[in-house]
Amino acid sequence: MDLYEYQGKELFRRFGIPTSEGRLALTPAEARAAAEQLGGQVVVKAQVLTGGRGKAGGVKLADGPDDAEQKAAEILGLDINGHLVRKLWVESASEIAKEYYLSITFDRGEKKALFMLTTEGGIEIEQVAEETPEKLARLHVDPLEGYQPYQARRLIYGAGIDNPSEQKQLLDIIGRLYACFVGTDAMLCEINPLIVTPEGEVRALDSKFTVDDNALYKHPDIAEMRDPESVPPEERAAREKGVTYVKLDGEVGILGNGAGLVMSTLDVITLAGGRPANFCDLGGGGDAQGVVDALEVIIADPQVRSIFFNIFGGITRGDEVARGILTALEQIGIKHPIVVRLDGTNAEEGRELLAEAGPDNLHVEPTMLEGAKRAVELAA
Repeated sequence: MDLYEYQGKELFRRFGIPTSEGRLALTPAEARAAAEQLGGQVVVKAQVLTGGRGKAGGVKLADGPDDAEQKAAEILGLDINGHLVRKLWVESASEIAKEYYLSITFDRGEKKALFMLTTEGGIEIEQVAEETPEKLARLHVDPLEGYQPYQARRLIYGAGIDNPSEQKQLLDIIGRLYACFVGTDAMLCEINPLIVTPEGEVRALDSKFTVDDNALYKHPDIAEMRDPESVPPEERAAREKGVTYVKLDGEVGILGNGAGLVMSTLDVITLAGGRPANFCDLGGGGDAQGVVDALEVIIADPQVRSIFFNIFGGITRGDEVARGILTALEQIGIKHPIVVRLDGTNAEEGRELLAEAGPDNLHVEPTMLEGAKRAVELAA
């Protein structure tokens, strides 16, 4: 689950990481009030779960309350990479002497937390790694050993930061960032830029924060930070129904049982010359109501032109899935062409059920590739 900047900064502050003072605003009037409370120059920042907001006009400097209100009116409603701006973070403007980059993420290859620190702050980390890799210090933390202060010192020296005051502050911030990362079950905690003010104070000017969805049951306060409006309506409906669903950009709706099978189905649809409209995993059970719920989510996407069921009956019984398909057709009157590939447990019984019902828009294919090709043809 990705968090907005203001939410990430709230978590940073809980763990003692210094940030600039700010206020959340939902309207230009609230932005004005925030600027009055903060005093002086403020920065009005769009709150969106995507990058590039500065280039898109989503970050503006304001000289006072009147200006903040005007800048807020300009930013609210902006479309930034497909994300509509509905919230603003109004923050005290900061004098910047230096910009660093600091992050900790989970390195799946090494199965360890990975720190990254560079003096090239304010730049995308991928660009730094490509153009000036010698300026990027990396350090893994062994989970059995845990974080140790010497690791932060090695990281700081590796990045070439030699100012004693900055080193001391960074040592503290790095330790607190690791505590924040572990304490919130995060997958990414990124500060870009981590600024140094002309007075020598080091603090987080931005926050990029991703929490592991699977750990949210341990953090109900963080779970409440989820913004349902930040995801496509199909994904919101799927979450309410308990369906595992991710919206994509194609025309062929996908429904399978098991994440691995669904991922393979996406590839086969692409191989057949089509584009998947979604990732939708029925899970291990696949009862009739589950199929109905998944179908309702899939057909709500106006881009979907055909639906491909790819079912392998291991735990899931083919006849039960077939009943679910027929029940769904009766309950919600699906007009889309549907291609079904059933294999495994009770697959023959399932195919017989579908053949007996015989709706005109239902097509049964014997293999995954043949089913994919038929679904792509019907979506054309």
